[in-house]
Amino acid sequence: MSDVGERLRRAGLADVLDDATNRAMYASDASLYRVVPQAVVRPRADDEVLTVLSVCRELGVPLTARGAGTSVAGNAIGPGVVLDFSRHMNKVLDVDPATRTARVQAGTVQSVLQAAAKPHALRFGPDPSTHTRCTIGGMIGNNSCGARTLGYGRTSDNVLGLRAFTIEGEQLFDGAPPVTTALREVIGNNLAVARTEFATFGRQVSGYAVEHLLPERGFNLAEFLVGSEGTLAVVTEATVRLVADPEFRVLVVLGYPDFGTAGDIIPAILEFKPTACEGIDSRICDVVRSRRGAGAVPPLPGGQAWLMVEIAGDDLDEVRERVAGLIKAAEAIESVVIEDPVAAAPMWRIREDGAGLAGRAPSGLPAHAGWEDSAVPPARIGAYLRDFDALCDQHGLSNMPYGHLGDGCLHVRLDFPLASPGGQAKFRAFLEDAADLVVSYGGSLSGEHGDGRARSELLARMYSPDAMSLFRQIKGVFDPRNLLNPGNLVDPDPIDANIRVAQARPVTTKLALAYHSDHGDFNQAVHRCTGVGKCRADTTVLGGVMCPSYLATKEEKDSTRGRARVLQEMLDGDLAPSWRSPAVHEALDLCLSCKGCASDCPTGIDMAAYKSEVLHQSYQRRVRPRSHYSLGWLPRWSRLAARMPRLANRLTTLPGLRGLALYFAGVDARRNIPAFAPQTFRQWFAAQTPPAVGTPVLLFVDSFTDHFSPEVGKAAVEVLTAAGYAPQVTTKAACCGLTWISTGQLDAARRILGKTAGELAKAVDQGMPVVGLEPSCTGVLRSDITEILNNDQARKVSEATVTVAELLARTPSYAPPSLEGVRVIAQPHCHHHAVMGWEADAKLLKSAGATVKRLGGCCGLAGNFGVERGHYEVSVAVAEQQLLPALAKAEPGDILLADGFSCRTQATDLAKTDGVHLVQLLADAARKP
Repeated sequence: MSDVGERLRRAGLADVLDDATNRAMYASDASLYRVVPQAVVRPRADDEVLTVLSVCRELGVPLTARGAGTSVAGNAIGPGVVLDFSRHMNKVLDVDPATRTARVQAGTVQSVLQAAAKPHALRFGPDPSTHTRCTIGGMIGNNSCGARTLGYGRTSDNVLGLRAFTIEGEQLFDGAPPVTTALREVIGNNLAVARTEFATFGRQVSGYAVEHLLPERGFNLAEFLVGSEGTLAVVTEATVRLVADPEFRVLVVLGYPDFGTAGDIIPAILEFKPTACEGIDSRICDVVRSRRGAGAVPPLPGGQAWLMVEIAGDDLDEVRERVAGLIKAAEAIESVVIEDPVAAAPMWRIREDGAGLAGRAPSGLPAHAGWEDSAVPPARIGAYLRDFDALCDQHGLSNMPYGHLGDGCLHVRLDFPLASPGGQAKFRAFLEDAADLVVSYGGSLSGEHGDGRARSELLARMYSPDAMSLFRQIKGVFDPRNLLNPGNLVDPDPIDANIRVAQARPVTTKLALAYHSDHGDFNQAVHRCTGVGKCRADTTVLGGVMCPSYLATKEEKDSTRGRARVLQEMLDGDLAPSWRSPAVHEALDLCLSCKGCASDCPTGIDMAAYKSEVLHQSYQRRVRPRSHYSLGWLPRWSRLAARMPRLANRLTTLPGLRGLALYFAGVDARRNIPAFAPQTFRQWFAAQTPPAVGTPVLLFVDSFTDHFSPEVGKAAVEVLTAAGYAPQVTTKAACCGLTWISTGQLDAARRILGKTAGELAKAVDQGMPVVGLEPSCTGVLRSDITEILNNDQARKVSEATVTVAELLARTPSYAPPSLEGVRVIAQPHCHHHAVMGWEADAKLLKSAGATVKRLGGCCGLAGNFGVERGHYEVSVAVAEQQLLPALAKAEPGDILLADGFSCRTQATDLAKTDGVHLVQLLADAARKP
């Protein structure tokens, strides 16, 4: 294995990865399959691609081209060298508004191309749901389509030219390479089959697109290569067509009693020339509500299944006329018309997150790709949907379908029992029956994702022996030694070989966390990651938190998906076979434990919890890193410092002692140590007489508020008292154990949190809500407590815990003080965003009249992460994504609102800007005349 990497490096390639961590990550894409590569190369230019081709020819090593790895069919993984174009060859080279074209490198993300075309009022037509991270090269490989194929066509309809190389290093579009002559001869000998078995309907994507090579269609080699899944040539650059967006888009949502009935009406819908016609039903809506909350699904018209039909044009009256005609012809139970694109966005978001949300079947079990994007002629989609549901019932599978019904394309994930005895045989039996069903409807095994390892073996059920022979002849012309992406399309691997989930070993170690959402199964939890790769999307544009370390480094190992893949390797493979494997710890090292993935990942990955479990299992009864004792025990040291705060502050600021203390604490020398308060909040609160009068609430006094920011606690008392409450505190100091949790000291966290739960439960039993101030600690009481303690008392405390904004929102008599004219730069704490949600805070600020600029992303400090040695540069890079640029552009008088102690500390350290907590903002406003 190492010989391949060494040979590549000797050939002059700088970016070669052949370590266990990276090989584990690139062993999977968004499919079920695991094929470990020998090396990964991230080329910077065409000459490096040619060098890789030369080495692979010399050694006889297979080569697989890869974009973002969002393929669900297993066609972006391979046993030899993987070429990852997304790292360096990801530029938009040119946009020409006059010809409405763009020239892009293969690794260019689709949304990056859209952003480059937007100033010219242009766009690239195909828009798959993964558009925020999928690459143009990957779209070319699979002939991707997306929701608006009805309006703009498939990728093959929008590619005008390619720069591509055969395995021999021939440039296909430079003169007349020998391969072209041979290919013309093959097609000439097979004209009958080429003219009768291909392009029978728009979404026939399976196999090679032979129709483009017909003489009457101009022998269009570029369009033919689109959808060939990297088995014939390596594409490095493309010239693509751009289109002008219509000025007006109107979304019509139509309700039907069931999915099949919605499918039946498709022919009538198509008469009105929609740009999109998407289908969802109650199954996916129920999952969205359960994962995102009831408000995540906008009000829908009556029915149990819905079509989302987009009518677009440059004349609003004409668009409205088509909408009116559509509604009359649609025979829907009820309809809703949405003309505002902002109001329509939540509807489209349901569809876009479908692939991830469908990772849990209605049965509650993991749901998998495998039979993911079959397609039939649109006129037959209704009957096909009913028969497909019946086939699932016959095989004992539950499903959650959605898809591009206007194109006859169905997406679905199924709860195959892959981890059970005989599961792989049941998987194969279903896929064979499903292939026969779609073929009986004149359909295609794949409608947009390609065949890959998931369906290539089944192509013989769809095509005649003559067509299959033609595929082999074409492959022989381009790649006679079968080095380009072997296992796909021609001479395929079995559909039930190399299935990652089926290889998973049982976890025999006693787990520290409960993993309620996964029935206590760490395997299920880790395999939640289906690989859709939303963690690679740019949150500086899209909002959200996930994944800050990936955006800082652009390394796959620092994405949520990369980490999940290494943890899967720990369970499935041999590259990282134990909790203490170096590959596991390397992948987790730059995880900030921000919990952004817990809310933003459509499959519900909680990498912060997984990291805690790994650290717990790795260091149990072993010597830990120094920072685990210093930062992990911070509440304990803070209590000691509170006895002599001036002395403690003096010792941590003296030049010699400060450096020594930071070194032994495992803290970066560039960090400042926050000063301990001369009087803790608890000491101040105990001195207040008489106690406030009002409805009693329990104020949870976290260590950060108590020892470092007592002014936040004082402001909270002021705000809550003014709102009619009587704040109380526990008689004994209570800690949530956050710092022990984040450093994986879960036995200690369980003891600490158990005592705290007992204290808080006394108040909860009296009907008091528990009000949290520090978002990370509040998040522990809302979420982690049930995973760690797993008892009724913990659940009781969890249900009673609220933020200040949530409490005030449910207080009818409360009216916030005026914040008119106040400009707020808001940095929601990551745990606030992920666990509680920041909506209550946003509504409160809006009702008070504040002007709010809400930042996404993470501040970069993230508790102990940004303080630890080895993390400083990444911590700063994360802050530079949104927080620091916003503060640099701040105008005089702007207020940084940051409830998190970490967020305020980071802003002070890096931008010399002091932030305030929400309660301080409200208290200050209330004091003004």
